[in-house]
Amino acid sequence: MARPRTPKGRARETDERLELLFPGTARELCELDHRNPYELLAATILSAQCTDIRVNQVTPGLFRAFGDPFALREADPECVEELIHSTGFYRAKARNLIGMAAALVDRFEGEVPPRLEDLVTIPGVGRKTGNVIRSVAFDAPGLPVDTHVIRLSGRLGLSTESDPVRLEHDLNAYIAPMRRGGFSLRMILHGRRTCKARSPHCLECALADYCPANSVGRS
Repeated sequence: MARPRTPKGRARETDERLELLFPGTARELCELDHRNPYELLAATILSAQCTDIRVNQVTPGLFRAFGDPFALREADPECVEELIHSTGFYRAKARNLIGMAAALVDRFEGEVPPRLEDLVTIPGVGRKTGNVIRSVAFDAPGLPVDTHVIRLSGRLGLSTESDPVRLEHDLNAYIAPMRRGGFSLRMILHGRRTCKARSPHCLECALADYCPANSVGRS
């Protein structure tokens, strides 16, 4: 099989191969437990500098206490801090969660807005979180860029950019709009399981034959 030799070719081949490894929609690939856009937004805010596993241990209690933004808007910050303490940076996250809820109630009638331009005005929400919400909750175009996506894009030669916004722009030029969310989540899953930061498992990697960072097993 001919190896793709351009960033565009490698991006599209990566998209196709990772879909075989991690089939499903962006919603099915998302590892944050949630039942609606509000819960996904809260979970994504909590996921900063924290594992999805830990977030999933914390959110059931948070959502039992504050099941919608109207309840969370009126929450005692200390109560929220106690519920989310184990996710780290709990004071800042509690402020963002309550601020997020207030923004939803005061400006969006208690609903999570689908437009990225609106999402990034909410406390605790940047482009990465906004793109998660768009692609997972609304099945809309959105390519979240995190450390895994940055690392894999560099190793695979998809882009030389390390700035998340510029990298998102580069990848958007290669990946069809409705595939962007799934592409990002598959890159993240592959980064967690195989293309790890310190010890990548190149011998087990389905992308190794054309990855510029890999020389193992090439003829």
